[in-house]
Amino acid sequence: MSDDLEVRKGERIPRRPLPDFKEAASFREAIQRDGVMGTILGDSNQYGPLSMLFVLLGVATVTGALIKLVSILL
Repeated sequence: MSDDLEVRKGERIPRRPLPDFKEAASFREAIQRDGVMGTILGDSNQYGPLSMLFVLLGVATVTGALIKLVSILL
């Protein structure tokens, strides 16, 4: 176990230190300041989960379109 993990009284799972987190005024500001990858993967602001939902929506749309295209061609 690493030295920077803290186990609190009554808990069995150690806690990691909190990541560097900076609040943004809007989703647009979060993307401009931290970048797309920093917001989505780095969770550097409060819009990380929202941006991950947008990525999921995009991937699901592309996957659905490809499946439909393959079903039409076959």
